[in-house]
Amino acid sequence: MSTTLTAVTVLSAAWVGFSAFSLLRRADFVVQPLIEYGVPEAWWTRLALAKALGAAGLLAGLVVPAVGIAAAIGLVLYFLGAVVTILRAHSYKTVAFPLLYLAPVVATLGLGLAA
Repeated sequence: MSTTLTAVTVLSAAWVGFSAFSLLRRADFVVQPLIEYGVPEAWWTRLALAKALGAAGLLAGLVVPAVGIAAAIGLVLYFLGAVVTILRAHSYKTVAFPLLYLAPVVATLGLGLAA
């Protein structure tokens, strides 16, 4: 296992974990856009847990690579779904935010597949 893969994985997991924690905590900077996008409040906890489990899966992938790859694929799909949600809400000025989470997860996935 390479040092690069380990570093990128840990940083990606921390970044996604921060996003999950912010949603679970109902931070204003996360909740207000969700309201604007029309995401039902009943989904927020499940979305946060999906991100938290994905972050944990990335870390578990350092021990069991298949788990990390599965978690990375799930997170890529999650953040692509976020991009679609934002585009459907016509909030083009905020579409960069899920891409900031998507990019390191894609890098983790690519490195994991290459290893």
